[in-house]
Amino acid sequence: MANTPQSKKRARQSEKRYAVNKARRSRIRTFLRKVEEAIASGNTEAAKEALRTAQPELARGVTKGVLHKNTAARKMSRLSARVKALTS
Repeated sequence: MANTPQSKKRARQSEKRYAVNKARRSRIRTFLRKVEEAIASGNTEAAKEALRTAQPELARGVTKGVLHKNTAARKMSRLSARVKALTS
């Protein structure tokens, strides 16, 4: 357990940061799930709209340090390819 004042403070900060990051990650997953559900239902318009709202969330996850840049890019690319495949 933390003994020095600084290590106690770092433990507190770490807990706060963990909670914030967990909420962000959960929010991102919710947006991704909405895209997945729209794709599964076969509704092209809903899938496009869900993807449009999910992309900024993924990008925000990158800037906030919750996701790696390439991970977000890969997810966006794969989802957009699947949405595009619905239209054709």
